[in-house]
Amino acid sequence: MNAPTDLHRFTLEPFEARRFANLCGQFDEHLRMIEQRLAIEIRNRGNQFELIGDSQQAHNAENLLRRLYRETKNDELSPETVHLYLQESAMEALEQGKADSRLALRTKKGLIRPRGANQQRYVQAILDNDINFGIGPAGTGKTYLAVAAAVDALEREQVRRILLVRPAVEAGEKLGFLPGDLAQKIDPYLRPLYDALYEMLGFEHVARLIEKQVIEIAPLAYMRGRTLNNSFIILDESQNTTLEQMKMFLTRIGFGSTAVITGDITQVDLPRGTKSGLAHVIKVLEDVPGISFTHFQPKDVVRHPLVQRIVEAYERFEDQQAITRTPRSADNDPGARADDA
Repeated sequence: MNAPTDLHRFTLEPFEARRFANLCGQFDEHLRMIEQRLAIEIRNRGNQFELIGDSQQAHNAENLLRRLYRETKNDELSPETVHLYLQESAMEALEQGKADSRLALRTKKGLIRPRGANQQRYVQAILDNDINFGIGPAGTGKTYLAVAAAVDALEREQVRRILLVRPAVEAGEKLGFLPGDLAQKIDPYLRPLYDALYEMLGFEHVARLIEKQVIEIAPLAYMRGRTLNNSFIILDESQNTTLEQMKMFLTRIGFGSTAVITGDITQVDLPRGTKSGLAHVIKVLEDVPGISFTHFQPKDVVRHPLVQRIVEAYERFEDQQAITRTPRSADNDPGARADDA
């Protein structure tokens, strides 16, 4: 409550009115975001700043403001950009110097840089290994960065095609009741992958690549019997694979191929009593050379700040439920037995 506060002063150079207005945002909204997230007070007169608050947080805020000011030289900042830099702060990257600005993925629309130490480890693992798992809550960039890595590999002609795969298991609606043919039934579930591709390559170019089957969309069940050479394969929502499906998918991977498997083991939509192939494979393959696992945490969420708080609140609630649940209540709960079977 009564944490000691310090006064920290610094100056941003060189002072350019346009860049400085870009840094502060409309009505200083960017500065207010930083104040709120880091629990400090920011005062400034021109390019001379005073930061009032915890000494370490003030130091982090200075690092962040200096990085943002460098960005204003070529880019227009937005609240979303400031939020992403705040997330990257965690504040691990800024405090410990872990950020490597040289690591980037190239697409037709420009460079995509992983933000924060965990995203950087994830991208580096994809570049270094043939099979990679990205596991963690929604909004941590698992799927987006996997698509970026696939586009980068295709642009550099390291692979001949991209395959987007997803298990046909969803909460609520069943595929058979949706209108259209199989592709039209599957398409809505692959929308996050499509959106990322459109952003990186453009709508028309993606349409041409799909028509030429350079980009292929397929439900997981249709992978059986295939061998995928010189391909970049993304299995999204892999928490909804069964044990057999996960083994089948992993054994489809051929020479010259890279696979990225993403999922969140806290959001399984499989029928009650069916084990998740993702949860199982973590234990089976954790020590196999050439396979990487990157585990994302709520602090890695790069969406709206409330998304991170929601994920953390669910984790706290579920942890509390696990603590308060007695062996006797578990014995009397048929659903619990089915889940643990």
